[in-house]
Amino acid sequence: MTLAPARPAAPSSDAPPPSAPSARRAAEPARDVRSLSGLLPFLRPYRGRIALAALFLVMAALSTLAFPIALKSLIDQGLVATDPGERVMALREHFFALFAVGAALGLFSALRFYMVTWLGERITSDLRNAVYAHVVEQSPEFFETTQTGEVLSRLTTDTTLVQTVVGSSLSMGLRNLVMGLGAMLMLVVTNPVVMTQVLGILVLVVLPSVYFGRRVRKLSRASQDRVADSSAIAAEVLNAIPVVQSYVQERREAQRFDASTENAFATAVKRTRMRSFLVGFIITATFGALLWGLYQGTQAVMAGRISAGHLGQTVVFVIILVGSVAVLSEVYGDLLRAAGATERLMELLATRSPIATPARPVALPATRGGSSVALEHVTFHYPSRPRQAALSDFSLVVQPGETVALVGPSGAGKSTVFQLLLRFYDANAGTVRVDGVAVSEVALDALRGRIGIVPQDSVIFSADALENIRYGRPDASDDEVVAAAKAAFAHEFLLALPQGYKTFLGERGVRLSGGQRQRISIARAMLKNPPLLLLDEATSALDAESERMVQAALESAMKDRTTLVIAHRLSTVQRADRIVVMEAGEIVESGTHAQLSAAGGLYARLAALQFDVDA
Repeated sequence: MTLAPARPAAPSSDAPPPSAPSARRAAEPARDVRSLSGLLPFLRPYRGRIALAALFLVMAALSTLAFPIALKSLIDQGLVATDPGERVMALREHFFALFAVGAALGLFSALRFYMVTWLGERITSDLRNAVYAHVVEQSPEFFETTQTGEVLSRLTTDTTLVQTVVGSSLSMGLRNLVMGLGAMLMLVVTNPVVMTQVLGILVLVVLPSVYFGRRVRKLSRASQDRVADSSAIAAEVLNAIPVVQSYVQERREAQRFDASTENAFATAVKRTRMRSFLVGFIITATFGALLWGLYQGTQAVMAGRISAGHLGQTVVFVIILVGSVAVLSEVYGDLLRAAGATERLMELLATRSPIATPARPVALPATRGGSSVALEHVTFHYPSRPRQAALSDFSLVVQPGETVALVGPSGAGKSTVFQLLLRFYDANAGTVRVDGVAVSEVALDALRGRIGIVPQDSVIFSADALENIRYGRPDASDDEVVAAAKAAFAHEFLLALPQGYKTFLGERGVRLSGGQRQRISIARAMLKNPPLLLLDEATSALDAESERMVQAALESAMKDRTTLVIAHRLSTVQRADRIVVMEAGEIVESGTHAQLSAAGGLYARLAALQFDVDA
């Protein structure tokens, strides 16, 4: 089973909270359907199929245009013949010709439908995959300003609109465009004087249509933004249902969602009203212009200038032209909506993460006994809080195989150290090194492949226990997964589950306790077996008995590797080789538990408060 790539862990309590999420909006929306040009890179790989679809489309359109010609021959030659026998034979031949036209139309329409539907599904899948793959590579800075629900809305609603256009509307539009132009050409050829007048009238129809079309496109974009707002609210609340229900806020959240959907509805009504007016105006104006031409044709028949078959042909061509214009007006509205959706998708694809693998990455040296870590005069501000330094001229050196604990009050900058080591962010000043190489010079996958992390909030995927642990090393065997689970003291409770290791754990591990989720997270990190291990409150969710078991497992896992531990519970770090005390982004003390307790500084005060409480 393939699991989705994990989103980077959010900063824990000592990292600054993200700014209020807000959906990214286009600074200057495009004015028309030219926004659809963003789809060209996704169309190019299928040029052959597009050419076939275009061929079938043109053949279907020509088959339709052949019908009025066959009808004219039927009227003028099959019905006008004086001899009854000749009339019967002529009618038979002409009806066979009409049937052949219908059969060709059916065949080419079926082939066109299959090809364009396949293209719509394929291109939409490629687009959705490209956007998702691009989003999961963004740094946490992206998620500080973009709601998850906004991204999901673009991945679902917007790509569905694009699919509708590529797989249906665009094909219908092109087919009707060919038929409409063909019908107009035939009308001009057969009735040049009258159709010249009609075309002059149609030019007057196009100009206001372009104006109203731009307004429809802008309203379409606004409507999709409002839908995205609703999706963002829903995603946020559904991920926090226990909190919502514990504070009895169900009604309030339902009202908030209702207000958002009403806002989306109001915007959609404005868009629909404008689009309805646009469609009605185009159809009415075009129909009136063509009726004028048809009236002139009937006058010509009465004057004997054209035949009855000619008039019948003209009537059918007029019907085809009017029908094509009606369909094109509908398709134009769909194109405008898809243009707004494409803009939003292209915005995501155009987003560039400030954190990326360098063009010429430096290889990390081989390690034995753990990795070395060095932060040299590092200063860092979170993008959402540029005026407050999370770390200020911070320097720390950790030797291979050393276990260093980072302690201090919330907001001291402990988790920020982890964020910089994993290169979720780059330091504003100073250098962060792993094994002597600056992390900004190393390929991201090589750097993060050397680091294992057990976050404070355990992440459990919607999969079975086996796959959740194997996430640490996807090529691991079942036996290796079980060994890691045993080392993390997770084996026994996993065997007790209904299907053992194959038990589905539910979304975000809702079928497990907090301590069980944490032990799976620890097993995942142990399976990865990295030379550098980061433990962010790894035992915070465990009861006293589980904490003792996991602490023993962690101590075993810390052997022959470098370990950085963040802990508020000082009892978990007393055996660390060194304890680094942080406050306001700076190191204020460093030493062993005994040395710091005797020094009477911040650590001693924290220890006195905590151990007195524990006592």
